[in-house]
Amino acid sequence: MSDKESLANSTATTGLTNAIAPDSATVDPMPVPPAPAIAPPGAGSGKVADAGPTEAWLKIKEAEFVISAVKGEQYPEDNFPEVALVGRSNVGKSSLINKLCNRRHLARTSSTPGKTQTLNFYRINQAAYIVDLPGYGYASVSKTQRASWGSMMEHYLRKRPQLRGVIQLIDIRHPPSKDDIAMREWLNHFKIGAAVIATKADKINRGQYAKQVKQIRQDLGVPKEIPIIVFSAETGHGKEDVLDLLDYFWNGMETQPEV
Repeated sequence: MSDKESLANSTATTGLTNAIAPDSATVDPMPVPPAPAIAPPGAGSGKVADAGPTEAWLKIKEAEFVISAVKGEQYPEDNFPEVALVGRSNVGKSSLINKLCNRRHLARTSSTPGKTQTLNFYRINQAAYIVDLPGYGYASVSKTQRASWGSMMEHYLRKRPQLRGVIQLIDIRHPPSKDDIAMREWLNHFKIGAAVIATKADKINRGQYAKQVKQIRQDLGVPKEIPIIVFSAETGHGKEDVLDLLDYFWNGMETQPEV
């Protein structure tokens, strides 16, 4: 059975609130459409994600934090294309943003899971946004707070016309968690284009990259034509490939959530 067939036969969560709840086991057995084809041009090397950058990778010359939002009326109104970052707490979303933008403290990092509790919008080159969503899978957050985050994230991911795609971050050192898998199934179910970045690459040997990427691809059901980029915020490994991916989402794709 192919990766696409396996993905199409997987199950989807009934809502993002369930997907991010660590103690949730509610799964609705409905068929999931194959993930949208989002592999950027020239990204074939990203299957192992250890290749050099292409010649035309995006250069971020200007980056600024704009707003922390919890509801739609607070979102920016300048209609620039957006890419959302999702992942477990402490997977390295803030560190990724800082490295891409060459700014040490643009996005606040914390050793305490669950610190990001809003949708944080970062404007790039006065032309696009990176949107950092709350980390999921943090058990110490109350069920009420998790439900609030889930509703907020689901509203953004399904209703935001400017959203061009999602990048899911996975810690390369560990297999995807149940929450990671649930998030992937949820994105696939609603046909939201999603790529994968394996973070914290500096924490393992390069010789382990292929094995870990294969595990992530298998557990998440990522089709072979969609790259999984290995990235390190410490060394910058994979930075140019991530910039290429952002450029493709922002400028080469027109994905809109359901209304």
